[in-house]
Amino acid sequence: MVRTVTPEYWDEACKHLARRDRVMRKLIPRLAEGRLQSHGDAFTTLARSVVGQQISVKAAQTVWERLTAAVDGGETDGLHAIAPAAVLALDTQELRGAGLSARKVEYLADLARHFESGAVHVAQWREMADEAIIEELVAIRGIGRWTAEMFLIFHLMRPNVLPLDDVGLLKGISLNYFSGEPVSRAEAREVGDAWAPFCSVATWYIWRSLDPLPVAY
Repeated sequence: MVRTVTPEYWDEACKHLARRDRVMRKLIPRLAEGRLQSHGDAFTTLARSVVGQQISVKAAQTVWERLTAAVDGGETDGLHAIAPAAVLALDTQELRGAGLSARKVEYLADLARHFESGAVHVAQWREMADEAIIEELVAIRGIGRWTAEMFLIFHLMRPNVLPLDDVGLLKGISLNYFSGEPVSRAEAREVGDAWAPFCSVATWYIWRSLDPLPVAY
């Protein structure tokens, strides 16, 4: 089973944001239930992000369950971690049979090889800067900056990530700060300046202002 972890800094961050930002002062009490959670291990988190690209959440879960069943050689609920070596042990036909496109098969294999070869420094990530981790991750096929930033927020639970490529963040800033008017990345960054050093927490609340269900990856 996957292990769920929540960040120790959450309460401090909420107090800081409520003091610094008028919108957060309203959103946090209204959406106080729940907080950021980290699920699973690094490889599993990134593998799920590859599987889920450009398909619905429901479809992604179905493919993931088929993939974990192929790895385990039988039925599975898809709730546990999978290993890079186990993915590499499957051939292309088996991966395609789980519902993965040819491109996603290539992406998943490349991800597994990066982990197996030590090309990504998983053990050092806790001490590495955000941008250094992003640089490692975007070198893997199928992983762009947005995916890397989601990994920083949801797996490593880094407190100060501002994902300016995220459509939901820009929409939420537009609705909460600009009366629904479109906002540029520069305007979003200016709003985010007031959130530092807890941009990840503010972003989480902005997402929840659009959808009350907590965002999870």
